[in-house]
Amino acid sequence: MVGSANPSEEGQLAQTIEMFEVITQSQPQDYQSLEILKEAYAKLGREQDVLRTAKRIAQAYVAMGQLSSAILEYESILQRYPDDADVLTALSELESKANSLGAQPSLTEVPRGQTTFTRKKSSRSATGDGDDGRQMMQKIFVDSKVINAAAFDQCWVTPDFNSAPGKPLQPFIQNLAEKGLNPLEKSLRLLSEKSRLGFLPLEKYDIDLELGRNYPSETCFRWFVLPFDKMSKSIMVATCNPFNRQAAAEVEEVTKSRIIWYLASPDDISKCLKKVYR
Repeated sequence: MVGSANPSEEGQLAQTIEMFEVITQSQPQDYQSLEILKEAYAKLGREQDVLRTAKRIAQAYVAMGQLSSAILEYESILQRYPDDADVLTALSELESKANSLGAQPSLTEVPRGQTTFTRKKSSRSATGDGDDGRQMMQKIFVDSKVINAAAFDQCWVTPDFNSAPGKPLQPFIQNLAEKGLNPLEKSLRLLSEKSRLGFLPLEKYDIDLELGRNYPSETCFRWFVLPFDKMSKSIMVATCNPFNRQAAAEVEEVTKSRIIWYLASPDDISKCLKKVYR
C-alpha cells in the first residue's frame, strides 16, 4: 500500500496516530478508533502497522461478539496477505464458532461501521419532539441510583426550540458536577461504558476549525456537539450525550460522510465551540 499523504498532511496524521494509539491502548475494543488509526497508517504507507491494526480490529469485534464483522475483517486481510498464519488460524476458529451458532449472523449484532446512533431521515425539529436522549440518560443515572429523579429533573435542560441559542447550552453532566451530584469523571466513565464510545482528550487535539464551521451553530450550541476532524470519508464528532438521536440526525443532514462519535469533557467542547464560532 502506497501512502497518499502530502507533506502538509503528514504532521496532522502523526498527531492523529499519537492520539489514537493512546486511546486504543486504554480502550482496546474501540474499533472505530482503530479504524481511524489504520487509515492514518495507510496514508503514511506504514503497511505493517496497517496489518497489525487490522488484526486488532478483528479481535475487538470478536471480544464484542460481532463474529461476522470479525470474519469480514480477517478476510480483507487475507486479500493482501493470503498466507498469514495467524489470520488463517483465527478465521478458521471463527468460522467454526459461527457455524456452531448457526449459519446466519446474530440479529443482535451491530453492522460494521454503525455508531451508537441509528441513521435516520429526519428534519431539524422545530417542536422539540425529537429524541434528545433524555429517556436513556434517565435510565442510566436514575434507575442505577447514581442520582434520584428530582436531581435528574433539576439538571436536565430542555432547549427552547423557538429561538436559536446564542451560546453553547451547558450539558447535563456538567450541571450534575457543578451541583455536586456526580463528579464529571464518573459521569463520563459511566457514559463510555454504557454507550461503548471512546473518550477523546480534545484539549490535546488539533481540531479542524473550518470543518466545524460547515455545521450550523444552532445545532452545535443546542446539543453541545462538535464536528472536529475528518479522516477520509468519516467525520469525527464530540458529544457529552451519546444517546441524543436528534443531534445525530441534524449532524447527518449536513454530510454524506460516516459519523464517528466520541465522548469529550464539557470544558473541552465548550472551549472548542467558542473557537469555531467566534
